[in-house]
Amino acid sequence: MAKRNFIKLVQVDKKGNPALDAEGNSKYDTFLTPMQIPFRMIYNAADLMDGASDEENSAQQNMDQMLDMVVDIYGKQFTKDDLLDRLHAPDAVAELQQQIEFIASGAMDDERKKQLAQMI
Repeated sequence: MAKRNFIKLVQVDKKGNPALDAEGNSKYDTFLTPMQIPFRMIYNAADLMDGASDEENSAQQNMDQMLDMVVDIYGKQFTKDDLLDRLHAPDAVAELQQQIEFIASGAMDDERKKQLAQMI
């Protein structure tokens, strides 16, 4: 079975506010990685993972690289603006790093594996 990952982005209404279910909890769209992720993704993620790109770029440029990488990993099922507007800020950087780590090493924590197993 192919290794896969997922990302959840909060649903937003036309005004940009989080969409809520009947209990008042945020609703999410869940995206799965493609069945085949080209090895080129690992190659491209290498500099992001070891921090080599950090030295000459601003923090925002490094963040842009991570956002672009995650959009590419998921085959452009969503946009960079979707990530910027629909990820929860306190968790966003860790989520982006986890997505890139998954591509670089195939690593995923046990809780995430359980959630993924329920989806597929």
